[in-house]
Amino acid sequence: MRLYGLIGYPLSHSFSKRYFTEKFEREGLKDYQYELFPVSSIEELPQLLEKHPELCGLNVTIPYKEQVLSYLHSKNELVKAIRACNCIDIRDGKLKGYNTDVIGFERSLLEQWQPHHKKALILGTGGVSKAVQYIMQKMGLAYRYVSRKPGVHNYSYEQLTPAIMQEYTLIVNTTPLGMYPNVTEAPPIPYEALTPRHYLFDMVYNPEKTLFLKMGEEKGAAIKNGADMLKIQADESWEIWNK
Repeated sequence: MRLYGLIGYPLSHSFSKRYFTEKFEREGLKDYQYELFPVSSIEELPQLLEKHPELCGLNVTIPYKEQVLSYLHSKNELVKAIRACNCIDIRDGKLKGYNTDVIGFERSLLEQWQPHHKKALILGTGGVSKAVQYIMQKMGLAYRYVSRKPGVHNYSYEQLTPAIMQEYTLIVNTTPLGMYPNVTEAPPIPYEALTPRHYLFDMVYNPEKTLFLKMGEEKGAAIKNGADMLKIQADESWEIWNK
């Protein structure tokens, strides 16, 4: 048995097990299994590994993409650069960290990105936001983080004026706000300032259309959820695990 899985908390929203289970069935991989491991603290990781010595790889989601770094024996260059890991390859008891969010986000974002989307607001400052920042820099786009409190390099939600919203036409939600089962939540941005020139990208993929995306769509903005990104980064994880 070759076991793979996902660690995070909570995991009730995740489609990862279904995605990999269907993949294994399609490819006739009868001895392969993918499970969800909702751990309430990253400190539970060593116990999980001890309990399941057959683990060959793990995906990492909210809120552990940064916290997991101290448990890795080695990291690839991308993880070293952005300080966030969402994929772990396990060989001979050693954990090597990778980041597949970066390529997943880039490929998915570009499907609807337009040249006038020159400035971006990144909602949230967690592990996945580091992948977004990396791609913003790669594409040469200006960006600012948005969080609860203002800072030197970020706005607070209260600071988002209509003028700022007109200037920043790409808005990426990296927070879990709106994720199932809390579907009535949305990042507190001034949605009335959105226009058809805006592009709203939500890392959340369950539900398919969050309140964040619905309110953007009502203003004519381009919208995209994280479903394609999930599939791309999952396939990249599979490539890593089968090198």
